[in-house]
Amino acid sequence: MNKGPIGIFDSGIGGTSIWREINKVLPYESTIYLADSKNAPYGEKSKEQILQLSVKNVELLLQKGCKLIVVACNTATTNAIKELRDSYHVPMIGIEPAIKPAALNSKTKTVGVLATKGTLSSALFNNTAEIHANGIKILDQVGTGLVEQIEKGEINTSKTRELLQKYLEPMLSQGMDQLVLGCTHYPYLIPLIKEILPENITIIDSGEGVARHTKNVLQLNNLSAVADGESSSHQFFTNGDIDVLKFFLRDVSVPYKAQFLNF
Repeated sequence: MNKGPIGIFDSGIGGTSIWREINKVLPYESTIYLADSKNAPYGEKSKEQILQLSVKNVELLLQKGCKLIVVACNTATTNAIKELRDSYHVPMIGIEPAIKPAALNSKTKTVGVLATKGTLSSALFNNTAEIHANGIKILDQVGTGLVEQIEKGEINTSKTRELLQKYLEPMLSQGMDQLVLGCTHYPYLIPLIKEILPENITIIDSGEGVARHTKNVLQLNNLSAVADGESSSHQFFTNGDIDVLKFFLRDVSVPYKAQFLNF
């Protein structure tokens, strides 16, 4: 048994979508979440900058005693996960756009991927697409401006809708029947995306798969906490607007602490 917390970081509040799935699958595990909103979005930064920010986040989570770290950011995963795994002794869980299930389930053989520039331009993303998308047409679209809208809490505004329509309609016109959300911020836009896309389009994000994988890695490394009557604890830190973080946690049913931290 290991009662240490699971560490989770993202370039802002988007990774709270991953935290929700982890908490659902692993309710007895404690967590510490870092929202690096001050530096969002990572997708417009260089690989070197992304690696530096990821190292900073990992170091802080390790200082707080985390036993495993989830890189809840597609851009950080695709640009830094190898270096992080080579440098640290704790297990590192990465996140990639879920191309494999989309490719397997596409009837039109056309899959749309909405992600950041940093994710779509990475070698890891392109290698994954090459492996799993044999015979599948991949329509990749940079979601410029979407992370910024979500970081402001503007998830259902006319500007956000206009951006989504601009990005989704060309993919739809080319026969897309699967839409992969390649950024952990984007699941918060699913209600709006469903208003724009026909019902026959399947929307896929990575949250549930990441949570299951996290559970498996904890068990394999003998790091799992055990339900022993003690409640888990959850801490959320942001170096951005604390009110925006609290807005995205407003429906969370477990006790937690959210606070500003200048990191």
